[in-house]
Amino acid sequence: MKPILLAAALVLIPALASTQAASADKAPAKPAAAKSGTPSAKATDRSPARDAGKQTSAKPAARTETSSRTQLKSAANQVATGIMAAEEALSPEELAIAERVHVGRIACELGQHVTVTADPAAPGRFNIEGKGFKYRMSPVATTTGAIRLEDQRGGAVWLQIANKSMLMDQKRGQRLADECMSAEQTVVAEALKKNPPPSVLEPAPAAK
Repeated sequence: MKPILLAAALVLIPALASTQAASADKAPAKPAAAKSGTPSAKATDRSPARDAGKQTSAKPAARTETSSRTQLKSAANQVATGIMAAEEALSPEELAIAERVHVGRIACELGQHVTVTADPAAPGRFNIEGKGFKYRMSPVATTTGAIRLEDQRGGAVWLQIANKSMLMDQKRGQRLADECMSAEQTVVAEALKKNPPPSVLEPAPAAK
């Protein structure tokens, strides 16, 4: 009986040894798995903080952009204010010329019309517009007595004499509107037709 038990023990001992060895080989794998999981957990924990940091860093940039836009708007407003202040600086002579400008919708030749409007917010300034053009003009003193308005930026000139007016594009050397007559100018033009002034080319009548 004892020999049988001893033989059985000899058979079971190697099997138990191999089982323990297999268990020992599997046991280190668990810490490794735990270790491999640890960095990912840390990375997961860090990612919200990084995102929060990015969001925090983005806020100053947005504030800086808003501040820059505010400064640009402020500078633009200051420039516009300076232009308006310079525009209002008309001499008494120029203001006197502006008082003689005919305003309203004025008929011109070839069925054209020119509308002359005084700017109530800027005394002495006029808006002159028609089909295909619009100008902002200011009075300019002349030596001939003619009323002259100019848009220096647009290069346009409005000339007004007793019986007619005309609009010229000085840059192109073209007349944009000619033979324009307000109600007052029409009266003067009719009077000149009935009583034309003497021509400078005709000899003066002999004295008696």
